[in-house]
Amino acid sequence: CTAFTKTNNNNALGYGYGYGYGYGYDKNKVSSTEQGDEVSGSSSNSKKLKIGIIGFGNFGQFMAKTMVKHGHTVLAYSRSDYSRAAHTIGVRYFSDPDDLCEEHPEVILLCTSILSTERVLRSLPLHRLRRSTLVADVLSVKEFPRSLFLQLLPSDFDILCTHPMFGPDSGKAGWGGLPFVFDKVRVGSQPERLTRVEAFLDIFRDAGCRMVEMSCAEHDRHAAGSQFITHMMGRVLEKLALEDTPINTKGYESLLNLVDNTARDSFELFYGLFLYNKNAMEQLDRMHWAFETVKQQLSGYLHVLVRKQLMLETSSGNDNNNTNNINISSGDNINNKDTNNKLMLPSPGISSAKIVPPVQEKEKHDLVMLNGSKR
Repeated sequence: CTAFTKTNNNNALGYGYGYGYGYGYDKNKVSSTEQGDEVSGSSSNSKKLKIGIIGFGNFGQFMAKTMVKHGHTVLAYSRSDYSRAAHTIGVRYFSDPDDLCEEHPEVILLCTSILSTERVLRSLPLHRLRRSTLVADVLSVKEFPRSLFLQLLPSDFDILCTHPMFGPDSGKAGWGGLPFVFDKVRVGSQPERLTRVEAFLDIFRDAGCRMVEMSCAEHDRHAAGSQFITHMMGRVLEKLALEDTPINTKGYESLLNLVDNTARDSFELFYGLFLYNKNAMEQLDRMHWAFETVKQQLSGYLHVLVRKQLMLETSSGNDNNNTNNINISSGDNINNKDTNNKLMLPSPGISSAKIVPPVQEKEKHDLVMLNGSKR
């Protein structure tokens, strides 16, 4: 029977980082290199690993470059032919997953899309891997791969769920200070297995990442309130077809950048963030509630404005009638200040309903709002 260790730190993370959001963190649970800059070359004394990357698209290649730079042996497999890109990076490329698994990599790193992860994992010849192989992922959701790994992987495989909170664009200048979230879901207690998982994490530590250890469930709670909302706002603003103007404010430029950043990602990623994070629907409902609340606030202020206009018209009509009935020849002293039109606003503490007659139902429907719509 294999003994396992499980680390589950809570409350280490505030709100999201990637795409311009910033994570809060507990300094006792977060570590990084002292300067926060990416280490050039292989300066770490960590064990060098043989890592098999499954899914060698943009993100897989992005990960591989730093792993090779740190002296690790990297193998790769993908459905598409990335052999030329692999050769350029210094990665051994395999067109058949059986051949890659026959090389017995110590770590299998899934760099697949969220939606394809289960299909890819089920297709891998896991029986060709050595017992106690470490399997890790880099998905933007974490409870889903955790459950999938526990369900499909052999019980003697180690499991590490990770999420680099950056990508090829935000991390192109280096990984210094960028958050790397991880959860040691299942790691054997043998020294070599503990050493191996730390050697893998050292890739990101040595690159200057801010290491944030937290449970998969906690990650998804935070991600729904940060990453999913960010993608959602970017997608909504994209539908408005916002354009650059000669009078851009800084805030408006931030919105344009948000649209640009989120539009670069596939809709498949956005859909995966929604479908495989149970907290996303709650955030979507909250977002709808917030929009409707602000809309009602605007309508409320507009209603007050319309009522004031009706009050002005009513008071103007009354003043004109009073002026017409005055007998000038009687010698009455007319004070122009008193007979001019007045805005009959209610005194403090007096309900406006006692001064202004209620608007008839038909009149309510005929009122036109300032934005062109009808109430």
